[in-house]
Amino acid sequence: MRTGSVSTAVVQRRVLLLLAVFIAAAGLLTARLAYLQLWQNEFYQAKALEQRLQRIPIEGMRGGIYDRNGVPLAISVPAHTAYAIPAEVVDKDAAAEALSTIFNLDKEFIRERLGKRSAVEWLKKKITDQEARAILAAGLPGIGVIPSSTRVYPYGSVAPQVLGFVGIDNQGLEGLELYYDDFLRGTPGQTIFERDAQGRALEDGVRGYLPGQRGGDLVLTIDIFIQRIAEEEVRRATLETGSRLGLILITDPKTGEILANAIYPTFDIENFSDYPAANRKNIAVTDTYEPGSTFKAVTAALALEEGVATLQSGFFDPGYIRVSGWNVRCWNRGGHGSQSFVETMQNSCNPYYAKLAIDLGPERYYSGLVRFNLGQKTGIDFPGEMDGVLRAPSPNVPLVTWANMGFGQGLTVTPVQLLACFGAIANQGIYTPLHYVKELVTAEGSFPPDIPEARQVISAATAETTAYVLRMAIERGSGKRAEVPGYDVAGKTGTAQLAEHGRYSHSKMVTSFAGFAPKDDPQMAALLILWEPQGAFYGGIIAAPVFARLAEKVLTYMGVERKPTARVSTARLVTVPDVEGMDVEDAALALQRQDLRVEVVGPGKRIIGQVPAPEAQVEAGSLVYIYTDIDEGDLLETTTEQPNPYGA
Repeated sequence: MRTGSVSTAVVQRRVLLLLAVFIAAAGLLTARLAYLQLWQNEFYQAKALEQRLQRIPIEGMRGGIYDRNGVPLAISVPAHTAYAIPAEVVDKDAAAEALSTIFNLDKEFIRERLGKRSAVEWLKKKITDQEARAILAAGLPGIGVIPSSTRVYPYGSVAPQVLGFVGIDNQGLEGLELYYDDFLRGTPGQTIFERDAQGRALEDGVRGYLPGQRGGDLVLTIDIFIQRIAEEEVRRATLETGSRLGLILITDPKTGEILANAIYPTFDIENFSDYPAANRKNIAVTDTYEPGSTFKAVTAALALEEGVATLQSGFFDPGYIRVSGWNVRCWNRGGHGSQSFVETMQNSCNPYYAKLAIDLGPERYYSGLVRFNLGQKTGIDFPGEMDGVLRAPSPNVPLVTWANMGFGQGLTVTPVQLLACFGAIANQGIYTPLHYVKELVTAEGSFPPDIPEARQVISAATAETTAYVLRMAIERGSGKRAEVPGYDVAGKTGTAQLAEHGRYSHSKMVTSFAGFAPKDDPQMAALLILWEPQGAFYGGIIAAPVFARLAEKVLTYMGVERKPTARVSTARLVTVPDVEGMDVEDAALALQRQDLRVEVVGPGKRIIGQVPAPEAQVEAGSLVYIYTDIDEGDLLETTTEQPNPYGA
């Protein structure tokens, strides 16, 4: 009996425990159900709706790019993109046949798209208005059109290596389009519709349209008129000298603003894929080179700043200087003999600048070059900037390397780095980083780009003395062909051997000229580089004259007054006629009737500007620049709104 009672009690306890477990489980399930039904109700309803919604993205209109005068260089205009909802296409073969005719595309390509098991398929992007109307008129089930945009260039390929270009999905691929892509691209919108389990749109389901928001605009530092002058001059210089490659870079030395960046050979920005990738590179930023004798300006400035040399310093040049067992030779094999400091620059004497580098010593020389931002990125607002090669002081760096650096070999710089150095000399010793964007503009207002701050790298007195020395190099030295009457040009020619397979070539050269004008109040600084010119390759012979033409045109366009010359003019004065709005042929005749010479800037047929201004009194035979462009009626207007495909 006792054993039976114990067994019954155990069974009862187990039953009660099992019942408690069931009750607890039921309670938990009830609580969970209540939590999902009451507290999480909206969340799961939204999830269920989201599964039924189909979203088709709509790109935001890309912001425009304008020159410093407000001239549109790259803008976006409305376009359309055709799409298909494969589940809704009733007769895929018939639809493919119709669409292949409208789009002029392969029928099998479209049929493959229509047969995919995806919610949405893009059929063709950036279609024309005519193609969009044809699709709507065809009324094909499951085929639709949404708004998009396409990039256009109202004034053609202006500074294409700087602007860069965009891809089919409105994304920046190169240049400023890439660097400022997040700012330019804007905010995408979307088209929404509710679908059934087969992916077909529900006739009475949810539908919505949210337009994309327009991106911001860029206002560049580039001036389209100066850019065109530079493009013509670099093309002419490259072809006339048989050079492989040419570059002209023009800046405002006081602000660091890049006024022109011209490269030849170039490319058509609207057909960029038809050109070699090398043509699309902005070599002013992405490539380095050994600057040669133009670099003597930097060495001279540092030597003057550190007290290693003064205007009273002298040097006897026998044609070479011996360093570490090596003879560093002058380009003039017989040497220049006894010279003053100024004459060493006029004569471009390599041994003297090798000596200055040695006298400065590796530590001081290196520190000074770093102050000029060499051997490191400048922080310019452009992708792919190179930092150049500048070896730090080390027992492994022989003294002859520093000697070579004194006259611009044994280190590499980018063109923007070198021109920024000349800008500091022109701007009272203040180094101002170069940049391409003047301001960024949004609907809320505008703001400047994020660029490094300007800083003093040499004293104003040192800069003034160096500028004087560079002026003498033009007035009396190797750069005399860069002289422009009435504008005191200061600058330096350069000729450097190209390195090949670890050795300097005796046949391949880089020829250059760097300078600024007018010396006492610089309004422009410029750098011309020609890679591998044929025949005469010295900078004083082929580069300096290009700078003279460039400076005369640019400074005249900028309205910089010429300095009175010593000669007394007996020329007859004539009045410059007003030719704005005329076509090129009539304008040229009107100017020639006044005994004026004419130079046309730009590819258009209508005159939109002239220098000197109308009614100005000038000497007979003076040169008048007339600036042309396409008619305003041919320009495409940008819009900030996109149409609603549902008409709502």
